Amino acid sequence: MVLENLNPMHYNITSLVPHAMPVATVPVVIFMCFLFLLWNHEETSSIPGPGYCMGIGPLLSHGRFLWMGVGNACNYYNKTYGEFVRVWISGEETFIISK
Repeated sequence: MVLENLNPMHYNITSLVPHAMPVATVPVVIFMCFLFLLWNHEETSSIPGPGYCMGIGPLLSHGRFLWMGVGNACNYYNKTYGEFVRVWISGEETFIISK
């Protein structure tokens, strides 16, 4: 009898969790998604350049500078976006001005 009471399979796990728990989590998840969207929203800049896109843009532009070197990466961005370009190097917004 003692071993039967200590057996974890003896208890019904669903009786330990209230039935209102899944209903309460839906508004919390929706609220967290809303906060995530607000946190990642950035005003569009009038300066051309790669988009921010939840932090992926800065990682890609910094990776391009590391991979191609400063000169080749600057030439690439100038051909793609024009003479005045906004990029990210080491997480900081950097402007490339060339002619």
